[in-house]
Amino acid sequence: MPEQCRIGPSAGPGDGPVSVPIPVPITGLITGSIPVPVPVPFSTLSPTLFQRVLPSAGSRRRTDTVTVAELRGRERVITANRQTSWAFADAFVAEDEALRWARDRAREAGLPSVSPGTGAALRMLAATADAKAVAEIGTGTGVSGIYLLLGMRPDGVLTTVDPEPERQQFARQAFRAAGFAGNRARFIPGRALDVLPRLADGGYDLVFCDGDRTESLDYLAESLRLLRPGGLVCFEGVFADGRTVDSAAQPPEVLRLRELLRAVRESPELLSSLLPVGDGLLCAVRRP
Repeated sequence: MPEQCRIGPSAGPGDGPVSVPIPVPITGLITGSIPVPVPVPFSTLSPTLFQRVLPSAGSRRRTDTVTVAELRGRERVITANRQTSWAFADAFVAEDEALRWARDRAREAGLPSVSPGTGAALRMLAATADAKAVAEIGTGTGVSGIYLLLGMRPDGVLTTVDPEPERQQFARQAFRAAGFAGNRARFIPGRALDVLPRLADGGYDLVFCDGDRTESLDYLAESLRLLRPGGLVCFEGVFADGRTVDSAAQPPEVLRLRELLRAVRESPELLSSLLPVGDGLLCAVRRP
């Protein structure tokens, strides 16, 4: 378990002490290169002494003092251990041959595909919703589609939209290799905003959006129309490789993602959560 560092009441405004985890170095676990913000904004802290709570032999705990300068020295350790934990969580679910084949096709085509952790989250959400009808924006080579189908009801149908028919052919093969009958998926080639208006109002249990980020707000509007009350909408890639929270100037697609995050969080029609899997999975339930 990590030690805990407490900021005393004199460190700044607040209702009480703030706990800052100082992890013990971990070895032998999965490593990765996931961009992770430092949990504590050290640059904003005053040079107040910190109290480190340490276990003692008895029921009481003793404290040592730790300066902000010492904490800055541990900044790299904190970040590295958080990266290790997230990489471990993202690789927690093993993928079968069909998923690996679809992922290889995506890599060869230079296409991004959802991480195993994101796929597992989608599978669980589809199962929790007892989803019979799911709409997917961005077929890719079928990685996310397999995960969605694995979570859906045995009689469920995935409607998947992509502007590139060639990608959908890869997805067809991947779905077949994963053991899904041909009638479990409906492939519609075309631009999402041309196809979605043709789908039935309130006819879907879950909408998964992994298309053009500049169209994210339009996808949200269409999703609210497509979803039944209690249905789920999910957006992949909302971290944009860390650029969403980067204060530097960003391209339009990142600005649109920020608008999407605000819109979902503030919508009275939705209950939302931002899951730190893969490149960020924004999920929201349409209120009944």
